[in-house]
Amino acid sequence: MKRHEQSCAVIIGGTQGLGFAVGKRLIAEGCTKMVIAGRNPQRGEEAAQNLAALNGADVAFVATDLANPDACIGLIDGAVKRMGRVNVLLNAGASTERGSLCDATPAQFDDMMAINARGPFFAMQAFANHAIAGDYAASCVNILSMSQYCGQSFLAPYAASKAALATLTKNAAQALRSKHLRFNGIACGWMDTPGEDAIQRRYHGAGDDWLAKAEAAQPFGKLVKPDEVAGLAAYLLTAESGVMTGAIIDYDQYVCGAYPE
Repeated sequence: MKRHEQSCAVIIGGTQGLGFAVGKRLIAEGCTKMVIAGRNPQRGEEAAQNLAALNGADVAFVATDLANPDACIGLIDGAVKRMGRVNVLLNAGASTERGSLCDATPAQFDDMMAINARGPFFAMQAFANHAIAGDYAASCVNILSMSQYCGQSFLAPYAASKAALATLTKNAAQALRSKHLRFNGIACGWMDTPGEDAIQRRYHGAGDDWLAKAEAAQPFGKLVKPDEVAGLAAYLLTAESGVMTGAIIDYDQYVCGAYPE
């Protein structure tokens, strides 16, 4: 399958977890031009090398602070200069720091909104403006969360930030339909990623067996896996998904709004 052979992709949060899995999937489907972004230079360079080794793709890493709007805009500007255009954008970078209504500080709330909503917004802005100026069709997928519908008490700012990004996804889709720019979102459930492992250990006192215990309690006997979500993201980012835009897809084993019987 070579449905991404014309894709020039930017993956924000592409150095590990879901973003890296999507990068692998796009390359497997023919993508040969890619820029990945993240905060950790060492991990980013290693990820870029690993992705490039899959089929000789041109993959570059750009250290990017999502809390800095100018950095987000500069990431897209630089990627366009490097690749000629950016017609595929995945916003997978996020902060999952904890905080409740009763204990989150103003600084924590502002940081969460800056990283999870404002940063992706300005990346989307630059992405859209370049596509409009270049008169080419393009597709963006924003990685959201089932927590955007409510979330646990200790995820209040996080839930708010993902809800904001979900609304921005729909707003952009509505505004730019006539320019053939598509914006969709995937609301992921509890996912097995390196980032989640670190969060469980840092905030919840998890031991080495936390994943096995968590998965044993799930309806499908596992957490959401990045490689599975990557297939959906790759589809939404290609022309095969047609006119689909403004859609928020729940990717979870719990049905939102269901109650115990």
